[in-house]
Amino acid sequence: MHIAGTWGLAFLMVLFLVALVYALWPGNRAKFERASRVPLEDDGFEERER
Repeated sequence: MHIAGTWGLAFLMVLFLVALVYALWPGNRAKFERASRVPLEDDGFEERER
């Protein structure tokens, strides 16, 4: 049982590092900049609700 926990921890650590590298990769900067502005854009949703 202890071995399964150890391998699970190692797997999650590797998964975290892959996600971190993906998020900090310089080529993804523009994509994340666009995504960060999406909540601030006015898409006219409030007007369509009425």
